[in-house]
Amino acid sequence: MTRNDRHLTSEDLVTRIDAGSIDTVVVAFTDMQGRLQGKRLHAAYFRDHVLGHGTEGCNYLLGVDVDMNTVEGYAITSWERGYGDMEFVLDLDTIRLLPHLPATALIQCDLAWPDGSPVVQSPRSILQAQIDKAAERGWKAVAGTELEFIAFEDTYEQAFTSGYTGLTPVNQYNVDYSIAGTTRVEPLLRAIRNAMYDAGMDVESAKGECNFGQHEIGFLFADVLETADNHAVYKTAAKEIAAQHGQSLTFMAKYDEREGNSCHIHLSLRGLDDEIVFWDDDAQGRTALYSSFVAGILDGLADFTLLYAPNVNSYKRFADGSFAPTAIAWGEDNRTCAVRLVGHGAGARMENRVPGGDVNPYLAIAAMLACGLDGIERGLELEPPTEGNAYTSGKPTVPRTLRAAREAFATSELARRTLGDEVVDHYTNMADVELKAFEATVTDWERRRSFERM
Repeated sequence: MTRNDRHLTSEDLVTRIDAGSIDTVVVAFTDMQGRLQGKRLHAAYFRDHVLGHGTEGCNYLLGVDVDMNTVEGYAITSWERGYGDMEFVLDLDTIRLLPHLPATALIQCDLAWPDGSPVVQSPRSILQAQIDKAAERGWKAVAGTELEFIAFEDTYEQAFTSGYTGLTPVNQYNVDYSIAGTTRVEPLLRAIRNAMYDAGMDVESAKGECNFGQHEIGFLFADVLETADNHAVYKTAAKEIAAQHGQSLTFMAKYDEREGNSCHIHLSLRGLDDEIVFWDDDAQGRTALYSSFVAGILDGLADFTLLYAPNVNSYKRFADGSFAPTAIAWGEDNRTCAVRLVGHGAGARMENRVPGGDVNPYLAIAAMLACGLDGIERGLELEPPTEGNAYTSGKPTVPRTLRAAREAFATSELARRTLGDEVVDHYTNMADVELKAFEATVTDWERRRSFERM
């Protein structure tokens, strides 16, 4: 059974390979940084040798920095361990066409060790573990991610050559909800929307945002694993389509001093047969389960900020009065709070406004489930909502630097109890790698400030 009628079964894929309409199959997993990594296989080779068996990749892929440099500190991969292989385990529910690429299909993968045991540090495995915990209690989770980007007229090659400065955004003014502003970018936006629909995603809309050249393409909510899978594919495909148009786009959390790129995550629990568990129709209000779930999210927000904001740049987005939250607070339809509750009935859901566009969706959703389920298990009571401006409420704030978030995560009893020591230690090391690289870098800001005047 496929996720929808635009996904392919393995039989559909083989038929298309036999007919010659598919000549390339991409097999990929999502790495720590949220990127698709894998191989392009000739379709006939895939059909004859990989479909029934999977393939392999070096285990250093879960132990490198953003530049693909091997780094120290990871328990699962190192020079001492010999940099062996991981198995790419094909998830046949994820077969989809990539219509922006000729004759190409994609399959997403889980990761396993050669003995068949799962690689628990893999983002997809981390999310699956929380999905399993929810299922044991009779629930499943559905989510949607709202991912913003800034698009530029420059190609990626031109952006690289210029040091990513002096680029021309596709809009020169704030185009939030502007039809004229989005019309100017419609060739790119339309290409992305239609390609993603044909790739099996349920596209909702495109809208302008506040920063110059900033836009958002929205997708319908789905089961959390499907949402994270779609998010990873969309993020890669959007860049590829921009490149095909001679343009570029970035999902980095804070490109410049104006508004950053957010990735608000909407999430709710359902019964395993889609029963509504967050809303009481008779009382016309939240259930106690919903309140405890949100209380758990708030209780773990500081400890898990590292998984919502994984990079040095992520924390530049946390600015008062910027629609990026700083206060660990919840409110009814209040965008100044870290957690915003919206909807009613079947649409009742919580919105986590902390993550930025650089977030790894598997890790962020796993963190939300871990904290929410813990809140239910402990019967946490939800504090009263924050009214008005949460920025000036005096509420505790999320960690404001990567180092502070790293310390909170590494020393968190909650994180270690819900995710496990192996996962916490792995992603603590990822933060250490990022911090070490940043602290050794001399920035343009330092040169401008100090070259002559200091």
